Amino acid sequence: MGDTPTLKPRTGTIESRIYKYDREEVHDDVALRALNYLEFESRLDRSGIGTAADQQRAALERTDVEVVTAPWRGGDPVSGVRSALSGHGLFREYDVAHCNLVGPGSLAVARHARRNDLPLILHTHVTREDFAESFRGSTTVAPALGRYLKWFYSQADLVLCPSEYTKRVLEAYPVDAPIRPMTNGVDVEALEGFEDVREEYRERYDLDGTVVFLVGNVFERKGLTTFCRVAESTPYDFAWFGPYDTGPHASKAVRRWTSNPPENVTFTGWIDDVRGAYGAGDVYLFPTKNENQGIAVLEAMACGKAVVLRDIPVFEEFYTDGHDCLKCETEDEFREAVERLAEDDALRDRLGENARETAAEHSLDRVGERLEATYREVREAKRMGRSIDVEE
Repeated sequence: MGDTPTLKPRTGTIESRIYKYDREEVHDDVALRALNYLEFESRLDRSGIGTAADQQRAALERTDVEVVTAPWRGGDPVSGVRSALSGHGLFREYDVAHCNLVGPGSLAVARHARRNDLPLILHTHVTREDFAESFRGSTTVAPALGRYLKWFYSQADLVLCPSEYTKRVLEAYPVDAPIRPMTNGVDVEALEGFEDVREEYRERYDLDGTVVFLVGNVFERKGLTTFCRVAESTPYDFAWFGPYDTGPHASKAVRRWTSNPPENVTFTGWIDDVRGAYGAGDVYLFPTKNENQGIAVLEAMACGKAVVLRDIPVFEEFYTDGHDCLKCETEDEFREAVERLAEDDALRDRLGENARETAAEHSLDRVGERLEATYREVREAKRMGRSIDVEE
């Protein structure tokens, strides 16, 4: 669901915060107040969706948009209900609603927007395809989820999604709303100093030599079995930095591999500082089966790491095999790629440097500019009674 998570610490509860930003190079001097909403935010702080929302808000710090992170008066649903009962209304005032999830809170915001003719942007971090193989029962539930998502996303004035691939997925449902791809971006500043914690994290998890690693929640969809089988066939240390569930919601594959991993595989669980993962690791191995973009891939690239990816459609639009990554399809190909990178410093360095350049194309400055322009465009289109033109 959503993209591969970063594991950076989140700074407090942001549901009740309001951000106000000023910048001299303003292209539109009309004030704009936007709701940027992620329901269940405290539960998603270790997810890719949580990271994506954090990065949107960090990107908007570079703009003149005033951002509200909770739709309810008083900052939470209970306070909102109290406000409504006292005659002051349930919802805050904002010019544009931008929702990052698909649950009851987002549905309430969508209905409020439709009733009050407010511009509504729905951001696709969840699809039927990437919901499958995430936890126990998710593959069974995925078809029904797809039918709901088709209906939910079709309410939007504009649907944002992280990639052209995801746009094609949504069009195939089909979603009856304009759809525009927009990168999740990468927060390079949050990764500064990763080199300084290399030895600390390698010692903490007993890692030595060339370390093959991955960052994110431990799901079979993200290539868990392939990751472990490649490890079994090589002599290098492998580390998966990210939380995992061993309870009733965990899939059989997750329970199997995390309870009895290969001798050279370490599952670290949640780490407080994601820089430790990128500092400790050398080769980023991501044999995922389905992604909407993959934020952690961009983070690894921003740190100059050599990256090995499964050759799936979404990566075609972002990364080039042999230039900024190596792409593979079979376990043998993954093993050979890992061995090449472990033995060839020059190849590893060349891919890493090119990867840095690729990551720079996804800066939060660019994301902020595009978000602000999109908010203003949707607001103006709503005022004029016209649809959004998403043709390039």
